[in-house]
Amino acid sequence: MSRPLGEPVETVEEVPLLRRRDLDGDLIRLRTPDPRTDAAVLYPATHGSPEAESVWTYMGYGPFPDPGAMADWITGATRSEDPMWYTVAGPNDRAVGMAAMMAADPAHRRLELGHIWYVPQVHHTGVNTEAALLMLEEAFDHYRCRRVEWKCDSLNAPSRHAALRLGFGFEGIFRNHMIVKGHNRDTAWYAMTDNEWALVKKVLREWLDHPDPKPSLSAMMGRRVDG
Repeated sequence: MSRPLGEPVETVEEVPLLRRRDLDGDLIRLRTPDPRTDAAVLYPATHGSPEAESVWTYMGYGPFPDPGAMADWITGATRSEDPMWYTVAGPNDRAVGMAAMMAADPAHRRLELGHIWYVPQVHHTGVNTEAALLMLEEAFDHYRCRRVEWKCDSLNAPSRHAALRLGFGFEGIFRNHMIVKGHNRDTAWYAMTDNEWALVKKVLREWLDHPDPKPSLSAMMGRRVDG
C-alpha cells in the first residue's frame, strides 16, 4: 500500500554556510558590529526613558547598566557565528539598530531572521523594510533557502505586524515556549518560502522605490501574495 509523499526537492550540491559580509542598500547597510562606536551611539538612544527602553521589552537582554556593558555585549555578538549579527547603519555609518541571521540549517535550507531592534527615531521609516529585504535576498538568493522564519513573543504586536507586512505567513503559536526575563513567552511563528519569494521581493522593492507618501505595504503585500 503506497502512502503519500511530499513533492520531490531538487538536490543542491553546495549550500554556503553562514558568513557575514556587508550588505548595502539605499537607506542603510548591514555591517559587522563595532562594539565601541556602536555602543556609544546605540546606548543613549535606547536608554534613559520608558520609550527608549521599550526596545528591550521582548528581548532576552537589555537594558544595560552603562555603555561599557553594552559594548561588552556587542563584543560577544561579533564572536558569534550563529546568530550571525549585523549592525544596521544609516547615514555616515551611524548605527541605528541590530539584526541577525540565525538558526541556520543548511541540510534543510532554512534559517531565521531575528534579534531585530532599532532606535526609536527610525521606527516607522523604511529602515526595517530595507534591512529585511537585504537579509531575505541573502537568505534566498545567496544561501538558497527554501524557508525563512520569523518568530516573536505572541504579545509583541509591532513584531507580529511587521512579519505580515513584510510578506511572512502566520503559522501558529507555540504555547509556553520560553521563559524570558522571568516571564512566560508564547511564541508566534511566521515563515516565507522560496516559491513566495519572487513576488514578495518585487513588492518590497516597489514600496522602497515609491516616492513619499508611500502606499500601504500591507495592502500591497496582500494584493500580490493573496491574489
